[in-house]
Amino acid sequence: MVETQELQASRLFSVEGWVCLITGGGSGIGLMCAQALAANGARVYITGRRYEVLETASKVHSPPSGPGKITPLGPCDVTSKDALTSLVTALSALESRLNLLVCAAGISGPKADPLSSSSATDLFNTLWAAESPSNWSSVFTTNVSAVYFTTLAFLPLLQQTSSHPEFGHHAGNVITISSMSGLIRHAQGHFSYNAAKGATIHLSKLMSTEFQKTGVRVNSIAPGYFPSEMTTGGSDARQKSEMPEEMVRGKGHPVPAGRAGSDEEMAMACLFLARNRYVNGEIVVVDGGVRGQVPGG
Repeated sequence: MVETQELQASRLFSVEGWVCLITGGGSGIGLMCAQALAANGARVYITGRRYEVLETASKVHSPPSGPGKITPLGPCDVTSKDALTSLVTALSALESRLNLLVCAAGISGPKADPLSSSSATDLFNTLWAAESPSNWSSVFTTNVSAVYFTTLAFLPLLQQTSSHPEFGHHAGNVITISSMSGLIRHAQGHFSYNAAKGATIHLSKLMSTEFQKTGVRVNSIAPGYFPSEMTTGGSDARQKSEMPEEMVRGKGHPVPAGRAGSDEEMAMACLFLARNRYVNGEIVVVDGGVRGQVPGG
């Protein structure tokens, strides 16, 4: 039983003193999560392939005061075991544990719209020319395999958190960034991406069960349309992207919210899964109501 004042949001969602690592943390959803965690007291390390992006994100978005901080670490190509080993070594030299790992690195892959034609020949001509097995392999390597190997690489540091009494002897946890695209039957013009995100979702469930003996929780956020370099094609000098309403309305299916998701809404989802120890193996869909409009699995 707790006293009422202990249920203040500032207490429930504080991550002060936490050590967090975010792959793909220099922009998009990864950066949104980094900001949320740093704003609430965490030491957040962000990594990715472009170190200059990480430096900019750290310089612009670290909190101006308080214990929270965003620090670049890397660069790191999460599709390389050697690079992941080096990243673990680098973090271990700075920290003795890891409270939270967010796997946000991802790529979209080739676009190939199957259109509305009932002609098998039209479908063949459109899709065959636009995609290749190597394209698919690249998308799966980054969006699925890398999530698995990144989590595996940091599993010992995540478990090490349980040796610290200030965290209630609880191990760290993992949040994978999947997508609503892995839960719907609409190809959205990119079969490989949607298939890969479906695999990311199942992988997250597998890891939550197989790794639970270590005490490490694994959950996933399945976002809808959020502004990022992937969804808008670029970012500004602050490593932020804009997704106007007309871009959301042009997706070929209803988006009940009528707009893209906000930084605040992604931050809420991240903090909820990070802090709620009674949640494991779940997929939290943050999509503005799209799944209620589009057929799912």
